[in-house]
Formats: sequence, structure tokens, C-alpha cells
Amino acid sequence: MSNLTQGLVQIYTGNGKGKTTAAFGLTIRAVGHGFRVYIIQFMKGGNDYGELEGLKHLWPECQHENFGGKGWVRKGEPLEEHILEARKGFSRAREIVLSGAWDIVILDEILNALWFTLIPESEVLDLLNNKPAHVELILTGRNASQSLIERADLVTEMVLKKHPFEQGIQARQGIEF
Repeated sequence: MSNLTQGLVQIYTGNGKGKTTAAFGLTIRAVGHGFRVYIIQFMKGGNDYGELEGLKHLWPECQHENFGGKGWVRKGEPLEEHILEARKGFSRAREIVLSGAWDIVILDEILNALWFTLIPESEVLDLLNNKPAHVELILTGRNASQSLIERADLVTEMVLKKHPFEQGIQARQGIEF
């Protein structure tokens, strides 16, 4: 039984830092109110992200899976491994969303998977249009398309104004990963 009566579609996009962080912040808030959250991460094949350790403390109300191949994806040159992982992840996402068993489903970095053409946008739009009414669906990543922006109920764009990388400061454990 869901705690939500009206589930919306949210998008966190843009070139600025904080898209995944915002989605995970919402996760903490939601679990604190008794909601059940399922997170599927795209294009992240490793398990060395600090947020994954943090999510373990929210289990079983929050569960997580990640799908991604090794190495970087190049626009226009995706490797078969990356395509297979993204499609496997999307198949799992569709199963989780359509089950209606979770209040909130976060598809982290799915917008990047779309931009790299690892999965067809038409399938994502179809999922948004057929999700159970009580399921809140959150999509994160750069380069949200106009069709997804138009379909979403809430769109937040993270805008990069300044970043420590510009000053030669490398990614820091616990802050950037």
C-alpha cells in the first residue's frame, strides 16, 4: 500500500553538481516519513560511491541497484557492454515502477543514458505515461530532452557557476563520490 496518493514526475538536470545529491536528499526525507524508495543507477558499474554505503542504513525501506559497463561511454560510440547494461537497468526500472510496490523510484543518470543513446527515449516516455498514479518518479542526469521536460511535473536545472576542478582540486571522497 502506497503512502502517496498522487505521484509526479521530477527531473534534476543541468551541468551543475548536485543532481544525484538532491535525489538522495529526497530519499532521506521520504524514508523519514515512512515511504519506500527504490533507486536504479545507470552508467555506474562500480560500487565505490560513498552514497551506496549510506543507502545501506536505509534498508529495507530504500533499496538500490546499479547498472553500467566499465570505462567511459563516448557519444556516438557506445560499447555493446554499455548498451546491454543500460537496457538491463531500464528493464528492471520498468518492472519496479509498474509493480506499484514502491512509493518513489529514482532513475539516477538515466538522462545521460538517453543522451548517449543507450536506451530509446520513446521507452522512457512510455514508462512515464504508464506509471501507476501513486508512484513518484525521479529522473536525473545532464541533457534532459525537451520532450521529457514537457512531460515532467517538476524540472530543476543545476547550473554550474564555479567548480573546484577549475582550480585543480581533484574529486574528494565523501564530497564528490
